Amino acid sequence: MIEKLKLIEERYEEINAKLSDPNIVSDQGQYAALMREYKQLTPIIEKFREYCIFSARFDEADLMIKEAEDAEMRDLAEAEYKENKSKADACLEELKILLLPKDENDDKNVIIEIRGGAGGEEAMLFAATLFRMYTMYAEAKGFSYEVLSLNDTELGGIKEIAFSVSGDGAFSRYKFESGVHRVQRVPETESGGRIHTSTATVAVLPEMEEVDFEINPADLQIDTFRSSGAGGQHVNKTESAIRVTHLPTGLVVECQDERSQHKNKERALKILRSRLADIEREKQESALASERKSQVGTGDRSERIRTYNFPQGRITDHRIGLTIYKLEQTLNGDLDEIIDALITNDQAEKLKGTQNG
Repeated sequence: MIEKLKLIEERYEEINAKLSDPNIVSDQGQYAALMREYKQLTPIIEKFREYCIFSARFDEADLMIKEAEDAEMRDLAEAEYKENKSKADACLEELKILLLPKDENDDKNVIIEIRGGAGGEEAMLFAATLFRMYTMYAEAKGFSYEVLSLNDTELGGIKEIAFSVSGDGAFSRYKFESGVHRVQRVPETESGGRIHTSTATVAVLPEMEEVDFEINPADLQIDTFRSSGAGGQHVNKTESAIRVTHLPTGLVVECQDERSQHKNKERALKILRSRLADIEREKQESALASERKSQVGTGDRSERIRTYNFPQGRITDHRIGLTIYKLEQTLNGDLDEIIDALITNDQAEKLKGTQNG
């Protein structure tokens, strides 16, 4: 591993030199690619250099132990040795995780789709609760979000919503949220006080730009129609709403939230591009089915991943057996404890895979 890290350090220094080259600085594409690689390697190199410092110190202490002329000097050297050996070992463990294959989509922005599932109006109210939770989390992390399409209900529920979250590493923080979310609570619409169980489904997709995933324009059927909404002068007067159908797959995306037809088309294509890329990715990953089963982030839309129990103030993530009694804080966007646990579990599974391999 140390030899591999030395090669990575050589590459890091090579990139560093290239980033000062005027010819590369003037080539935006090449410069951006090198900056991305430099940024990815930086935490590895910083931790490796930290390891080298502790390693040199315990080697020095080891020599002092051998050369110590009295017990007091030997005890001091042994304490120095143990402390730096422990710190160097901790660095190596962190480096093992940093060297794990990186999800190429981790740094991308994300598109999240939420749909009310089983449970009628209560399921749609729960979908709205999840949307609020994810957007509050985005704000807490310094991300920005934008609603791309929305189909809501008169009572404030959400039949279906698609929104984007933009920020450094957004996908890495949301990617384990795909699946069926279950709620157990007394609905506001229920007078008898009985606890109902409802569900909402969440799909998390890395946002794909045109350069990442190209769609053949010949495969698209684009229709315009009049927006439906709560009323007002503009509604039903112009055909600003857009329906994009991807003919080979039959996927349909509608956007009608913007008054601009161009803006609605742009948003619909953004969602479609990300959905199609997700289908392609699932095809490729199905060949690695056994590996996918061993990881948390399979993204299976039909998998029940989490239960939110209101009477007990409890949240349980079924994939890793995590239960916490912080329902209110979590629904107010405090998701880090759950997300960090999912990431740690995923890293542990990958480490196990590399050791077994």
